[in-house]
Amino acid sequence: MKQRSLTRRVCGALLGCMLAMLPPHGGAGAQDRPAESAARVEAAFLRNFARYVGWPSRAFASERSAWNICVLGNGHFDGTLEETFRNRTEQGRAFEVLRATRLEQLPPCQIIFVDLAQATDRRAVLARLQKQPVLTVGRAPEFLDEGGIVRLLAGDRIEMSINLDQARAASLTIPSTMLEVSRGVLENGTLRRWR
Repeated sequence: MKQRSLTRRVCGALLGCMLAMLPPHGGAGAQDRPAESAARVEAAFLRNFARYVGWPSRAFASERSAWNICVLGNGHFDGTLEETFRNRTEQGRAFEVLRATRLEQLPPCQIIFVDLAQATDRRAVLARLQKQPVLTVGRAPEFLDEGGIVRLLAGDRIEMSINLDQARAASLTIPSTMLEVSRGVLENGTLRRWR
């Protein structure tokens, strides 16, 4: 029982830490539309993934190469993503935000937010990225089954699920603290519900 309580406190601290890094949004009286709030939370999580997830050295062109944070698809974030990463660094690397409608238009990315409406398009992109050291993130309900690594959805509650099988295939290391704050983890082909 003590172990479970400690785990919950650690998980809560991690989630709190991730949320604390949200960019400011205009003061105490500012009222955000729900979509803007969701985009802000999701952008903050993308930023924190650079801190918590482990990438192999081959994911970067050099020791000082920037993090390429990419959005593929419909422009879910508007300017929120650029605001979140502006003047920030992680592990001595700056961030660059890139957007495209086709995968071929993007340079190598460490994180790609896949915002494609059609399941066939998502599956095709995820199949091409399957063994590359890229953290794929998306919102679609079937994102993990399609081969994505992190399903992230911010609404009334933040929901994060992780495809650990795919993360391993991509040579990415997901820390246990991230797994413990996830709603579900897909491992060895089985989805386990954690919360």
